[in-house]
Amino acid sequence: MIVSRTPFRITLGGGGTDLPSYYKDHGGFIFSFCLSKYMYVCINRPSADELIRLKYSISESVQSLSELKHDIAKACLERVGIDSQIEIASLSDIPAGSGLGSSSTYTVGLLNALHSFNGDYKSLDFLAKEACTIEMDILKKPMGKQDQYLAALGGFTVLEIDKDGTVKSKKINLEKSIMNDLNRNLLIFYTGQQRKNNKILKEQDDSTKNNKKEVLNSLHYIKESGYKILDIVQSGNIDELGVMFKDHWDMKKKLSSGVTNPVIDSIYNKALDNGATGGKISGAGGGGFFTFYCNKEHQKLREAMKAEGLKELEYSFDLDGSKIIANHR
Repeated sequence: MIVSRTPFRITLGGGGTDLPSYYKDHGGFIFSFCLSKYMYVCINRPSADELIRLKYSISESVQSLSELKHDIAKACLERVGIDSQIEIASLSDIPAGSGLGSSSTYTVGLLNALHSFNGDYKSLDFLAKEACTIEMDILKKPMGKQDQYLAALGGFTVLEIDKDGTVKSKKINLEKSIMNDLNRNLLIFYTGQQRKNNKILKEQDDSTKNNKKEVLNSLHYIKESGYKILDIVQSGNIDELGVMFKDHWDMKKKLSSGVTNPVIDSIYNKALDNGATGGKISGAGGGGFFTFYCNKEHQKLREAMKAEGLKELEYSFDLDGSKIIANHR
């Protein structure tokens, strides 16, 4: 049996500039970190038959790869050359559709486990690139490159994306005191609303391709603010994050009509009235997790969000990225 463990991510700055429709003309920039919340992928080789068994929110049991309905699992198996006698199961700390990159976390974790199953070691950078190829090139999903790279690499990571799509990654080594302050002051809450981000991202993607001025200007601002957020975090002046998050949120709402809704707006305003100085929603928006910056009235914010029906996500930071935690071949 092989078991991989792959982290989920939170974007601090630059989100949305990692889509091809933007970086092909302007280059992209992402600054994110990974949580100690994981996707686990388990692989086993049954000895009784040649079936392919796949267990996720549903269970599939098929005789041939062509019958498999799960598009990512099917593409990954084809990629590594496995077409029979395998059982795959996934478990997750975070629900799907929550904006923390769950599909890419699954893709990276599955590829890591499959390559290990084949006895073929692959670097984390290789896994990130391969996951991008599968999701963006083979499956044609309207998405960017940050989720795959963050899931693979973990930690606090900067991605510079060239116009040709080349990704240059850099780990940011923060002082322990800064990490402790971030962990204390970045409060994350689950809205309970799951959503498919494909529609939101497609609207943003189409608007960018059509050079819609409001969307492009918002993405330009989000990219520049990403550099500022990186400077703020590295300098330790993290109380400035609240204002940056608030401005980012105002710009993000211009990217797509699906980014927010009356419920999301109400939660955001309630947080600002109860200690948060700013916040941003995970992923493309429309639901999932809110990350608020709060430097003083932590308990007041927690109680206000609880009253709204939101559950706090307790976390620490993952610095390892995707890794094999069990290998019994």
